[in-house]
Amino acid sequence: MELRRKRAYDTADPSDGFRVLVDRLWPRGVSKDRAAIDLWAKDVAPSPDLRKAWHAASDAEWETYADRYRAELAGETATAVSELARELAQHGVVTLVYAAHDERRNHAVVLEDALRGLL
Repeated sequence: MELRRKRAYDTADPSDGFRVLVDRLWPRGVSKDRAAIDLWAKDVAPSPDLRKAWHAASDAEWETYADRYRAELAGETATAVSELARELAQHGVVTLVYAAHDERRNHAVVLEDALRGLL
């Protein structure tokens, strides 16, 4: 299985395969048709408190945020992550879709790593 990441604001493409929105909130200004989402996995997104803290944080605090999100993925959302991994394993190509502007420092990067450990 191939696992990819893509911003919600980028054009959906058939080569994306099974598209999974991994944000708790729907991306602002993106229609459901344009997003072409097959599954909305909001249960594996960062908690509302962590999401708010991250938006207020500086880039220097990225590792602290990532560690807190990893703890959420291993703790309170572990069941949802396992269920998502089982679903994704049924598809040849999966694209994790997220709205964050930074393509290198966002929760989808951390989630992708966690999912790879389960697949």
